[in-house]
Amino acid sequence: MKKSLLLTATATVSVVLALAGCAKPPSSGAAASGAPSAATSASAGGQTSAAAPTAAGANFKACMISDTGGFDDKSFNQTSYKGLLDAKKALGIQTASVESKAASDYATNIQSMVNANCNVIITVGFTLSDDTLAAAKKNPKIDFAIVDNYDPKYQTVKNLKGLQFNTAQSAFLGGYLAAAMSKTGKVGTFGGQKLSTVTIYMDGFA
Repeated sequence: MKKSLLLTATATVSVVLALAGCAKPPSSGAAASGAPSAATSASAGGQTSAAAPTAAGANFKACMISDTGGFDDKSFNQTSYKGLLDAKKALGIQTASVESKAASDYATNIQSMVNANCNVIITVGFTLSDDTLAAAKKNPKIDFAIVDNYDPKYQTVKNLKGLQFNTAQSAFLGGYLAAAMSKTGKVGTFGGQKLSTVTIYMDGFA
Protein backbone atom coordinates (compact mmCIF):
# COMPACT_ATOMS: atom_id res chain seq x y z
CA MET A 1 0.00 0.00 0.00
CA LYS A 2 2.93 2.34 0.72
CA LYS A 3 4.13 1.74 -2.83
CA SER A 4 0.71 2.71 -4.14
CA LEU A 5 0.73 5.94 -2.15
CA LEU A 6 4.27 6.63 -3.34
CA LEU A 7 3.32 6.34 -6.99
CA THR A 8 0.15 8.35 -6.51
CA ALA A 9 1.84 11.24 -4.73
CA THR A 10 4.71 11.26 -7.21
CA ALA A 11 2.28 11.40 -10.11
CA THR A 12 0.23 14.08 -8.33
CA VAL A 13 3.16 16.45 -7.89
CA SER A 14 4.24 15.87 -11.50
CA VAL A 15 0.73 16.70 -12.70
CA VAL A 16 0.70 19.89 -10.57
CA LEU A 17 3.93 21.00 -12.22
CA ALA A 18 2.58 20.13 -15.65
CA LEU A 19 -0.57 22.17 -15.00
CA ALA A 20 1.59 25.07 -13.86
CA GLY A 21 3.46 24.74 -17.13
CA CYS A 22 0.19 25.07 -19.05
CA ALA A 23 -0.76 28.28 -17.29
CA LYS A 24 -0.48 31.63 -19.00
CA PRO A 25 2.95 33.23 -18.50
CA PRO A 26 3.10 35.94 -15.84
CA SER A 27 3.22 39.61 -16.77
CA SER A 28 6.57 41.21 -17.49
CA GLY A 29 6.55 42.78 -14.06
CA ALA A 30 6.35 39.45 -12.25
CA ALA A 31 9.37 37.99 -10.50
CA ALA A 32 8.79 34.60 -12.08
CA SER A 33 10.18 34.07 -15.56
CA GLY A 34 7.80 31.50 -17.00
CA ALA A 35 6.99 27.80 -16.88
CA PRO A 36 8.52 24.73 -18.49
CA SER A 37 7.18 23.73 -21.87
CA ALA A 38 7.92 20.06 -21.31
CA ALA A 39 4.69 18.13 -20.79
CA THR A 40 4.46 15.48 -18.10
CA SER A 41 1.92 12.66 -17.97
CA ALA A 42 1.14 9.83 -15.58
CA SER A 43 0.52 6.33 -16.89
CA ALA A 44 -1.83 3.79 -15.35
CA GLY A 45 1.12 2.24 -13.54
CA GLY A 46 2.02 5.53 -11.90
CA GLN A 47 5.19 6.06 -13.93
CA THR A 48 5.79 9.45 -15.49
CA SER A 49 7.27 10.39 -18.82
CA ALA A 50 8.40 13.80 -19.97
CA ALA A 51 10.08 15.63 -22.77
CA ALA A 52 13.77 16.45 -22.41
CA PRO A 53 14.58 19.34 -20.05
CA THR A 54 14.31 22.72 -21.77
CA ALA A 55 15.66 26.21 -21.24
CA ALA A 56 12.20 27.27 -20.11
CA GLY A 57 12.25 24.48 -17.54
CA ALA A 58 15.50 25.79 -16.13
CA ASN A 59 13.77 29.12 -15.46
CA PHE A 60 10.86 27.51 -13.60
CA LYS A 61 11.10 27.04 -9.82
CA ALA A 62 8.93 24.65 -7.81
CA CYS A 63 9.06 24.82 -4.02
CA MET A 64 7.72 22.61 -1.25
CA ILE A 65 7.07 22.95 2.48
CA SER A 66 6.54 19.92 4.72
CA ASP A 67 4.37 19.73 7.79
CA THR A 68 5.93 18.69 11.10
CA GLY A 69 6.33 15.10 9.89
CA GLY A 70 9.30 16.09 7.73
CA PHE A 71 10.33 14.70 4.36
CA ASP A 72 11.30 11.31 5.81
CA ASP A 73 7.90 10.47 7.35
CA LYS A 74 7.28 7.46 5.05
CA SER A 75 3.94 9.06 4.16
CA PHE A 76 2.57 12.11 2.32
CA ASN A 77 5.57 14.36 2.95
CA GLN A 78 8.09 11.83 1.71
CA THR A 79 6.14 10.76 -1.36
CA SER A 80 5.35 14.35 -2.32
CA TYR A 81 9.01 15.28 -1.95
CA LYS A 82 9.98 12.38 -4.20
CA GLY A 83 7.57 13.76 -6.79
CA LEU A 84 9.35 17.13 -6.58
CA LEU A 85 12.75 15.50 -7.10
CA ASP A 86 11.42 13.37 -9.97
CA ALA A 87 10.04 16.50 -11.65
CA LYS A 88 13.41 18.22 -11.24
CA LYS A 89 15.15 15.32 -12.96
CA ALA A 90 12.57 14.95 -15.73
CA LEU A 91 11.90 18.62 -16.50
CA GLY A 92 15.16 20.29 -15.55
CA ILE A 93 13.39 22.75 -13.25
CA GLN A 94 14.79 24.50 -10.20
CA THR A 95 13.52 23.38 -6.80
CA ALA A 96 13.63 24.52 -3.19
CA SER A 97 12.22 22.95 -0.05
CA VAL A 98 11.97 23.53 3.67
CA GLU A 99 10.93 21.26 6.54
CA SER A 100 8.68 22.54 9.30
CA LYS A 101 9.70 21.64 12.84
CA ALA A 102 6.58 23.09 14.46
CA ALA A 103 3.21 24.42 13.34
CA SER A 104 4.43 27.90 14.20
CA ASP A 105 6.94 27.55 11.33
CA TYR A 106 4.32 27.22 8.59
CA ALA A 107 3.67 30.87 7.75
CA THR A 108 7.37 31.75 8.00
CA ASN A 109 8.41 28.82 5.80
CA ILE A 110 5.82 29.65 3.15
CA GLN A 111 6.98 33.27 3.12
CA SER A 112 10.58 32.11 2.69
CA MET A 113 9.53 30.33 -0.51
CA VAL A 114 7.66 33.43 -1.69
CA ASN A 115 10.86 35.41 -1.13
CA ALA A 116 12.77 32.76 -3.12
CA ASN A 117 10.76 33.71 -6.24
CA CYS A 118 9.06 30.34 -6.66
CA ASN A 119 6.65 29.88 -9.57
CA VAL A 120 4.64 27.26 -7.68
CA ILE A 121 4.61 26.55 -3.94
CA ILE A 122 3.33 23.19 -2.74
CA THR A 123 2.53 22.67 0.93
CA VAL A 124 2.11 19.17 2.32
CA GLY A 125 -0.41 18.34 5.00
CA PHE A 126 -3.87 19.27 6.23
CA THR A 127 -2.48 21.44 9.02
CA LEU A 128 -0.95 23.94 6.58
CA SER A 129 -4.38 24.76 5.16
CA ASP A 130 -4.99 28.16 6.76
CA ASP A 131 -1.48 29.47 6.17
CA THR A 132 -1.48 28.24 2.56
CA LEU A 133 -4.83 29.90 1.88
CA ALA A 134 -3.65 33.17 3.39
CA ALA A 135 -0.42 33.12 1.38
CA ALA A 136 -2.25 32.36 -1.87
CA LYS A 137 -4.58 35.31 -1.36
CA LYS A 138 -1.65 37.58 -0.53
CA ASN A 139 0.40 36.47 -3.55
CA PRO A 140 -1.96 36.09 -6.54
CA LYS A 141 0.90 35.90 -9.09
CA ILE A 142 2.26 32.69 -7.52
CA ASP A 143 0.56 29.31 -7.98
CA PHE A 144 -0.10 27.33 -4.79
CA ALA A 145 -1.16 23.74 -4.14
CA ILE A 146 -1.69 21.78 -0.93
CA VAL A 147 -1.35 18.01 -0.67
CA ASP A 148 -3.73 16.03 1.56
CA ASN A 149 -6.49 18.61 1.68
CA TYR A 150 -9.30 20.01 -0.40
CA ASP A 151 -11.51 22.77 0.95
CA PRO A 152 -14.46 24.35 -0.90
CA LYS A 153 -13.01 27.74 0.11
CA TYR A 154 -10.17 27.12 -2.36
CA GLN A 155 -12.60 27.48 -5.27
CA THR A 156 -12.69 31.22 -4.71
CA VAL A 157 -8.89 31.50 -4.98
CA LYS A 158 -7.79 31.04 -8.60
CA ASN A 159 -4.13 30.38 -7.79
CA LEU A 160 -4.71 27.62 -5.21
CA LYS A 161 -5.43 23.93 -5.82
CA GLY A 162 -6.29 21.38 -3.16
CA LEU A 163 -4.96 17.86 -3.83
CA GLN A 164 -6.60 15.04 -1.89
CA PHE A 165 -6.07 11.36 -2.62
CA ASN A 166 -9.11 9.22 -1.82
CA THR A 167 -7.45 7.16 0.91
CA ALA A 168 -10.70 5.40 1.81
CA GLN A 169 -10.42 3.34 -1.39
CA SER A 170 -6.94 1.99 -0.70
CA ALA A 171 -7.84 1.54 2.98
CA PHE A 172 -10.84 -0.58 2.00
CA LEU A 173 -8.54 -2.92 0.06
CA GLY A 174 -6.17 -3.08 3.03
CA GLY A 175 -9.03 -3.92 5.38
CA TYR A 176 -10.39 -6.52 2.98
CA LEU A 177 -6.99 -8.21 2.75
CA ALA A 178 -6.50 -8.06 6.51
CA ALA A 179 -9.90 -9.71 7.06
CA ALA A 180 -9.06 -12.45 4.57
CA MET A 181 -5.75 -13.20 6.31
CA SER A 182 -6.98 -12.90 9.90
CA LYS A 183 -6.91 -16.09 12.02
CA THR A 184 -8.96 -14.53 14.83
CA GLY A 185 -11.66 -12.79 12.83
CA LYS A 186 -10.60 -9.46 14.31
CA VAL A 187 -8.65 -6.72 12.55
CA GLY A 188 -7.69 -3.20 13.51
CA THR A 189 -6.02 0.00 12.38
CA PHE A 190 -4.74 3.11 14.08
CA GLY A 191 -4.14 6.68 12.98
CA GLY A 192 -1.97 9.62 13.95
CA GLN A 193 -3.56 12.96 14.70
CA LYS A 194 -7.35 13.16 14.72
CA LEU A 195 -7.73 14.84 11.34
CA SER A 196 -10.38 14.23 8.71
CA THR A 197 -7.78 12.85 6.28
CA VAL A 198 -6.74 10.29 8.90
CA THR A 199 -10.22 9.22 10.00
CA ILE A 200 -11.32 8.84 6.35
CA TYR A 201 -8.62 6.20 5.94
CA MET A 202 -9.64 4.42 9.13
CA ASP A 203 -13.29 4.43 8.08
CA GLY A 204 -12.36 2.90 4.74
CA PHE A 205 -10.41 0.14 6.48
CA ALA A 206 -13.31 -0.58 8.83
